[in-house]
Amino acid sequence: MQEQKNKLINPAVVIFNSLLLPPSQTFIRDPAEKLQQFTAYYVGSRRVSGLDLPPERTLVVNQENFIGKIEEQLFKLTSFAPILYQQVQQLNPVLIHAQFGLSGALILPWARSLRIPLIVHYRGADATIDEESSRYTSLNHWLYFQRKEELKRETRLFITVSKFIKNKLVEQGFPPEKIISHYHGVDLDLFRPEPEIKRQPIVLFVGRFAEKKGCEYLIQAMAKVQSELPDVELVMIGDGPLKPKLEAQAAKLLSRYRFLGTQPPDIVRNWMNRAWLLAAPSVTASQGDSEGLPNVVLEAQAMSLPVVSTIHAGIPEAVIHGETGFLVPERDWESLAEYGLKLLQDNRLWQYFSLKGRNHMEGNFDRSKQTRVLENIYESVLRGERFD
Repeated sequence: MQEQKNKLINPAVVIFNSLLLPPSQTFIRDPAEKLQQFTAYYVGSRRVSGLDLPPERTLVVNQENFIGKIEEQLFKLTSFAPILYQQVQQLNPVLIHAQFGLSGALILPWARSLRIPLIVHYRGADATIDEESSRYTSLNHWLYFQRKEELKRETRLFITVSKFIKNKLVEQGFPPEKIISHYHGVDLDLFRPEPEIKRQPIVLFVGRFAEKKGCEYLIQAMAKVQSELPDVELVMIGDGPLKPKLEAQAAKLLSRYRFLGTQPPDIVRNWMNRAWLLAAPSVTASQGDSEGLPNVVLEAQAMSLPVVSTIHAGIPEAVIHGETGFLVPERDWESLAEYGLKLLQDNRLWQYFSLKGRNHMEGNFDRSKQTRVLENIYESVLRGERFD
């Protein structure tokens, strides 16, 4: 009850994302719900099937009818959505925190009209996509590149999920003095290992079946692993456009594997508790699309699950090679197999990595602490402080 009263008193912050909120975007909702000095209101173009959000604090343009679709397109093209604008105005928000660069471009005119600071959070593909090949892939992309220079000038602060993404923005001419990197962290109470659950010879993958996830190289690596350790099983959790191709590849090369589709968070955590290692073989996609810092490598280490991953984007900022996991060059499936076998065959090494991974998350990626840092960032923006 007291918490609800505090939420009514606290200043309002608009958490803007075009789509509210796909199942994978717990990294947006969970920190927002842990804010202590501010109250988060979720504002977007439309709701999608995914994460539960508090209905009393969720506002969208498109009410899922024919008129709503027209209103959503009109909002994107002209920023005109008078009913939603009035609802947001009545909240008297102190700032807008846009999630991803594309959403920042959509909401920029409203930040200007409301005369409040805009923070834009870059998380991966939005900072690495190639303009020539992606400008016309969607209306959101087209608008982003149309408004990109305005976004650079008028945004008060850019937050990036890793130093890698910060460098990508600097390379594109974003003002360095307006960019800070911030790790969103992981919920260490939720992602906590249960020692009574016995580990099994399972290599786990969790993520979208898209090019940048590098799943084809994982399957190649697992063929090598299973040639030496036939009992090791590959468990793939997720979905995406490459699923049929990957299933066909696995059927051809592997003896033990499962594709489980998209699973709720509690099932994913259970598999993290059962698996022997997590594989995250991310690569730079053909159109430049890269990760920012995949949440799954944080969650795995919090669950005392060693990680075998790639030297890609922000992953080396979170996985310590030789201490909490192993890192290999992108697309190097042979090294992926070699290090996987090393962890599968050396129990003492596995125990060392397992302990170090949990300690690393507790010391550097505790979401509660990182959310306090985020609130300090909000307060600094409102005070007009510089970040250089």
